[in-house]
Amino acid sequence: MFTGIVEELGKVKKVSHRGKITLIEIAAEKTISDTKIGDSISVNGCCLTVVAVGKDSFSFEVIPETLRLTNLGSVKLSDKVNLERSLRMGDRISGHFVLGHIDCQGIIRKKNYLDGNLNFEIAVPASFMKYCLPKGSVALDGISLTLVGKKSNTFNVYVIPHTLKNTTLSSMGPSDKVNIEFDLLAKKAQ
Repeated sequence: MFTGIVEELGKVKKVSHRGKITLIEIAAEKTISDTKIGDSISVNGCCLTVVAVGKDSFSFEVIPETLRLTNLGSVKLSDKVNLERSLRMGDRISGHFVLGHIDCQGIIRKKNYLDGNLNFEIAVPASFMKYCLPKGSVALDGISLTLVGKKSNTFNVYVIPHTLKNTTLSSMGPSDKVNIEFDLLAKKAQ
């Protein structure tokens, strides 16, 4: 389980294939600390299991279903990814409970400033809009954000400068895909 508070931006060091498994190696500085084989790490919001740990990188085995359902299927060498280690008992929960189980991919429709605040408008399949509760939480590529508006198949979130600077959202814009996990409480309420 995670909180949606990204600890650092990792950099894809290698993508290789072994049969139907894709091995993704990611360079990291902070999240590699105390990480061991078998630990869970959120990579762009996807809960992945560490299968190898090196001096400055760790590796994950990713199955075809995960590649198909998430934006990890299109990562390439040198891409940046959001990283967060799993919660430990007693940790503060600064965002919201994030499981790392992606509900769908969304497409950024707009990235603009409204009333001086950076706003992202995200399109999702209409069947997921029931989880878009006013002032509810949503994780975009593992980033805990608050819903501030919705239409028929889009929702909006504001992003503060700190979050923009420290996550992949800084390099994303219209037509980019993001992994979306709706708030567990919103899903249970439906």
